[in-house]
Amino acid sequence: QRGGGGYCEEAYTVNILVINGPNINMTGIREQGVYGARNYTEITAMIAAEAKQRGIEVEVFQSNVEGEMIDAIQRCYFEHMDGLIINPGAYTHTSYALHDAIKSIAPIPAVEVHFSNVHARESFRHESKTAPACLGQLCGFGDYGYVMAMDALIQHLTKK
Repeated sequence: QRGGGGYCEEAYTVNILVINGPNINMTGIREQGVYGARNYTEITAMIAAEAKQRGIEVEVFQSNVEGEMIDAIQRCYFEHMDGLIINPGAYTHTSYALHDAIKSIAPIPAVEVHFSNVHARESFRHESKTAPACLGQLCGFGDYGYVMAMDALIQHLTKK
């Protein structure tokens, strides 16, 4: 079955939604020393290419609006997605609503991703409201964190 109910390589392709939160669309423009020089279009193209190499389907969504992100998370359940990769941006540190939305789609696994090592930055970034609802958190690996998250989800789904 889909939607976290099991993984059968022959039956279907793994389908993952990538959600990016506020200001992620400004990568390559804002604070390049923190977020890197690659722009958002280049990052989404890299994600798509890496997914294709792995034989998985990936959809990338970005919004600066918390409610739209919640709607996208809930789509994972209603559209029977196999996994979620989320970079909640600054909502990481404030949004119980995103936490609850991620929990609401269980057992669909989610991985939280951040470009920078949030634990080495300002103290307000050290606590994630959303990570406890996720399978795990990857931070500090730049845009390669999305690739690591894909691999982690594939490994997790394969074990089931």
